[in-house]
Amino acid sequence: MATARPASAHLSAIKTVPIPIVTERPPLSASFSAFSVHNFRVFASSQLVANTALWMQRIAQDWLVKDLTGSAAAVGFTVFIQFLPMLVLGLYGGVIADRYSKRTLLMITQGTAALLAAVLSVLALSGGVQVWHVYLVALLLGLVTVVDNPTRQAFVTELVGTRHLKNAISMNSSIFQIGGLIGPALSGVLMGTVGAGWAFALNAIACLGVVGALTLMRTGELNRIEPAPRARGQLREGLRYVLSKPAIFWSVIMAGFIAVFAMGMPVLLVAFADDIFNTGAKGYGLFNSLVALGALAGALISTRIFRVRLRAVVLTALGFGLAEIIASTLTAHNAFASALIAIGLLNLVFLTSANSLVQMSSNASIRGRVMSVYILVLLGGQAIGGLVIGNLSEWLGPQGAMTIAGAVPLLAALTIAIILSRSGQLRLRFSRHPRDRFIAIVPSSAAGAADERTTVS
Repeated sequence: MATARPASAHLSAIKTVPIPIVTERPPLSASFSAFSVHNFRVFASSQLVANTALWMQRIAQDWLVKDLTGSAAAVGFTVFIQFLPMLVLGLYGGVIADRYSKRTLLMITQGTAALLAAVLSVLALSGGVQVWHVYLVALLLGLVTVVDNPTRQAFVTELVGTRHLKNAISMNSSIFQIGGLIGPALSGVLMGTVGAGWAFALNAIACLGVVGALTLMRTGELNRIEPAPRARGQLREGLRYVLSKPAIFWSVIMAGFIAVFAMGMPVLLVAFADDIFNTGAKGYGLFNSLVALGALAGALISTRIFRVRLRAVVLTALGFGLAEIIASTLTAHNAFASALIAIGLLNLVFLTSANSLVQMSSNASIRGRVMSVYILVLLGGQAIGGLVIGNLSEWLGPQGAMTIAGAVPLLAALTIAIILSRSGQLRLRFSRHPRDRFIAIVPSSAAGAADERTTVS
């Protein structure tokens, strides 16, 4: 009987296939090139509805907890409990994503999410909802996310292939932020009129819509990635791969600082709406919509960025932190609202740049595990950040908490920038072949022998 080959033996065989970059700016119509693919159009349409409904549920969930407990720290604990499974089990989600059919996995995860949303809807509409119900559903939804998120990220490659990958990532971000623009506003209206339960009900229906869209895809047109065979040490293999690629490693590190400190925005906005501006649930929905409006602008800008650069990740993180510090000093409602748009824009450009860099710098056969590391840091960091920011808001007030939330990522970005600029291990290298142009980051000591090339700088 054949024995499974250790993953460590397989790692040396994994080489990142060079992905040519665009050296001349394509026409404006190319900004939406991913929509030329039928399966991506079907998937994107369902995601637009689903993301709108998901944002509705997130806002309704946060405000419901605040209404039940009167505590911003309780809202932070809800964020923590929802992202805790990713923090503990996130890497296993990447292994599952690499081993099984991504389309089938997404049908299972979205069906489960629909059931959880339906249960919470019934509890809320019946008037019997208690805060522990919300905590439990948040925890179970977090378990679903462990598999759903890395699978969905890696599935984009199967939908569009490498040719439209960067554009598809940007379009996915745009769709997510359009949902973030519409969802909070709708959720605020629903909570102010008929209650939070209807937001949960609509999310359940939307999740079922995603399952329906997945069944309508032309499976013969998918760019299927061969599932990774079962082998020992596949978790360690993914981690070693991340550590071996500077573009991935530094993107993940920066994402960690952003996630823990700067992405606790919903927790902070609850406190700002309730304690600083006294605008209630509708104001909370409006604040989140303004962040999403800026993010939508950032997503559209990202569709015109065709070369992925490591320095863009660091610089946008620095700008994001600075914007939060400035926002924390503003007491006028309109000025604060304007700052939220800038925060949303910079946040989205950072996330899109980091996501694109990580995906395009990793081989398809290990991309699920690589993305699980990235998502583990991003969502697991938010789990920790929910507690940190929630408690900081209670102790220092929302303005003091936002100052710290911006200052730490800003200092981290400056530190990473200094490390990269002073490091003698990295340099730019250009291919001499005009038909296969790319930019690579390679160790200077092994520049002549390097056999892995990535489209980053």
